[in-house]
Amino acid sequence: MAITKIMVVDDSPTERYFLTDLLMKNGYMVVQAENGEEALSKVKIERPQLVIMDVVMPGQNGFQVTRALSKDPETEMIPVIMCTTKGQETDKVWGMRQGARDYVVKPVNPDELLGKIRALPESQL
Repeated sequence: MAITKIMVVDDSPTERYFLTDLLMKNGYMVVQAENGEEALSKVKIERPQLVIMDVVMPGQNGFQVTRALSKDPETEMIPVIMCTTKGQETDKVWGMRQGARDYVVKPVNPDELLGKIRALPESQL
């Protein structure tokens, strides 16, 4: 089953708009969350097949939310791609250890992000 529905989690309206526009123009249905708490409540209702997660947000940060999603039996199979300004190798390693399947550094290269989405194994969905 190919990915059709993606949740974008970012506290920046500009980033949410950019990512939503990019994804919708490429045929994906998009739901948005402004912060980690909203993402955790919406993910079980909306059932996205992928979450694109910012890290630096008020309240729970993206690392904490990714860890919560990856440890919850209801959401553990939903892949998360971290999408953040935190570009250090240690940040990437930490994100992957929290359960992220991939990591993209802002400003987002559209071709890179779309390639990472397409590269996700369908068996994980």
